[in-house]
Amino acid sequence: METKSPSLEDCLKLLSGEKDEQKLAGLFLATKISDWSDTASVIKIYNALGARFLHRLLVTGMGKGDTGMEGRADWEAYLKLSVTVLAGFCRVPEIASSEEMVSKIPLISEIISNLSDSSIIEECYEFLVLVASASEKGIIQILESRSIEPLARHILHDGIEDSRSQELAIRLLQLIVDRIPSYNVDKSYLSGMSWMVCTLSRQFALLHNILKFEVMHILISFLSSTSAIFNETIRELLGTNWAAYISIGIMEILQNRIVSCEKLQALRLLDSVMYIVGESFLLEDKIFDDVEATLPIDKFLLLVLESARVEIAVHLNELAYLKYEASKTSSTSRTIELKRQNLAVLYSLVEKIIKLISSANVADGTILNEGILLQMISGLNETISLVLDFLQDAKDHCVWKGDDLLAAVRIIGRRRQETFCSTSFLLRVMMNQGSKTAFWLFIMSCLYKFEF
Repeated sequence: METKSPSLEDCLKLLSGEKDEQKLAGLFLATKISDWSDTASVIKIYNALGARFLHRLLVTGMGKGDTGMEGRADWEAYLKLSVTVLAGFCRVPEIASSEEMVSKIPLISEIISNLSDSSIIEECYEFLVLVASASEKGIIQILESRSIEPLARHILHDGIEDSRSQELAIRLLQLIVDRIPSYNVDKSYLSGMSWMVCTLSRQFALLHNILKFEVMHILISFLSSTSAIFNETIRELLGTNWAAYISIGIMEILQNRIVSCEKLQALRLLDSVMYIVGESFLLEDKIFDDVEATLPIDKFLLLVLESARVEIAVHLNELAYLKYEASKTSSTSRTIELKRQNLAVLYSLVEKIIKLISSANVADGTILNEGILLQMISGLNETISLVLDFLQDAKDHCVWKGDDLLAAVRIIGRRRQETFCSTSFLLRVMMNQGSKTAFWLFIMSCLYKFEF
């Protein structure tokens, strides 16, 4: 006589039982017979099992309940079962967005902070990502329950060796970044956000895969914040060496054959860091146990300048073509605006480098190599020549307005070059911006004492 295979109905009867033993047996049976991609079946199993039992199972696994279990291995087995089941249920957005799942976020964060079992931690991160993705309530709970700081500290200090957990953790941080408005940061989020930057900075230096670029983009989102209070908070954590870790990650990107757009983003990130902590941090020689800089300080500074110069040359050429030769369409206008924004960042970075090497070539005992310094000066002169050509094009086409022209005048003023592009033209560009502030900015730039 053939033995009848258990059905979903048999499983649901066990799950609906009054005793925990029945529910555990039903749960084990569900993992064997149910197709967890079948949303309807998963919802039936979830409803039969009940949110209260799932909560008790999780608390028991954490060792918080009066379990009567004798050893640690017993409650760890319950914990593994609990987080695995929770993550499985949360693959259904309807369940993941429920109050029962959202309320478990602080407990899951506590598990991550206190355990080292990589398999359990992976399930925990998957749970958090699924709940945060399902509804805004999940992200708000992570922020308001102050769960983000212990999570960030865990990644920073303990690290994540498992690549899957690493991917999930970065995805979670991205979801949180997308929710936080950079222009109006809630003070209650500042500590967690700051530790997120520290965490991501170290990962940015250590990673050697596609996740490196995802981390870079998250850091740009954070560090391009216009919030003065956030910038002040992150400066207070310089002791964690987050800025130095970022410079090592940027160094690796600029040294390798990587598409231009990613190098441009790396330069954007560096400009943001320099804005927050000052230019001189680039001259600080940091030694780490977990990662090593591949270039000495002066050669890295030269690499940054050369990378910026290449991007400036490309953007000036493309911008001149789009403005004066290409047909005018809405797409062209958007492209021109993007090129202008990129140029503004590149000019800003070059200005900071000019300020750095003109103010002093000695910082904290680090001396810039004379030969490299001369290369940088020569490179700056070449770039200024290209900028002057760009301004001459504008003059020839009777174009006097534009943020790109304003930025070009500023960088020339910083460098105090006298060329065929007359000062009267530069002044006319400034005055046509319709701003007295712009005019005086130019005057101050030209008076800036910059001598090599």
